[in-house]
Amino acid sequence: MAGGQTLIGAAILHDLERQGYRNLIGWPGEEPDLTEAAQVEAFFSRVNPEYVFLAAGKSGGIQANLKYPADLMRENLLIECHLLYQACRHRVKKLLYLASSCSYPKYCLQPMREDLLLAGFLEPTSEAYALAKISGIKMCQAYRTQYEVNFVSGIPANAFGPGDDFSQEDSHVIPALISRIHEAKVRGRKSLEIWGSGAPRREFIFSRDLAEACILVMQGYDDALPINLGGGLDISIAELAYLIKEIIGFQGHIFFDTTKPDGMPRKLLDSSKLKGLGWQPRTSFRDALQATYEWFLQSKECPHFPLENLISRKERC
Repeated sequence: MAGGQTLIGAAILHDLERQGYRNLIGWPGEEPDLTEAAQVEAFFSRVNPEYVFLAAGKSGGIQANLKYPADLMRENLLIECHLLYQACRHRVKKLLYLASSCSYPKYCLQPMREDLLLAGFLEPTSEAYALAKISGIKMCQAYRTQYEVNFVSGIPANAFGPGDDFSQEDSHVIPALISRIHEAKVRGRKSLEIWGSGAPRREFIFSRDLAEACILVMQGYDDALPINLGGGLDISIAELAYLIKEIIGFQGHIFFDTTKPDGMPRKLLDSSKLKGLGWQPRTSFRDALQATYEWFLQSKECPHFPLENLISRKERC
């Protein structure tokens, strides 16, 4: 596992363990600095893995994408280059690379099919990150062509769940909304401002369900074309905010700042290939949100008391 400390990576490791796999490598603290070529080479030489899930890399919401585009691109490109090269050199039996739905064009036909990658311009607020992820997909295909290795790519919907990043700057929409709405409740605020119009629609997938999908793809998908990893339902940001407000029990008013960017107008994946493998999400969306909020309440990131130096967050991918 490359990226065992990430939301998706940790979920995959735990589900592999649940399914009875024991020789697992990549738990937090076990993997090297994946941006350093020498460390990655030494790790592969020592461990010699047979199967690799590549879930590593830096990501964030609109704020991080606007503020750190070079860092997002550089870190993801370095990880992809080092991991794919060593996986090829050491002839791993199979590698699954996880990209992002941000890789699709801004005005992509909905639901987004895998053959529509590079069919149009990217969303400007996430362009650097998206280009790095597209490069990973294309690199997998290049290695397949030149070296006949079994490298496949998956494109997940927006993942969320227990263990997510709730930080002020790097969180995606669901953890950002949970953290901010909870904080507003704790502070007794009468209203809460959310970036954008609330109109964009996003597809979300619970991390535990996504982990099962990734393992199924590793077991039964071998095509050069990426495979979408989503449940097939989307929701507007406004609907999402009101649902999280209800779960948390915030009594104040939510309003939307339409002067702030929205990101892509809609991101809904066509996951018919995944469903053809026999996968269906196990967890209802509301139950998944509830489980994520309950985890947040017990985490060190939860503001149980007023915090004096919180800054405004930007909640869109």
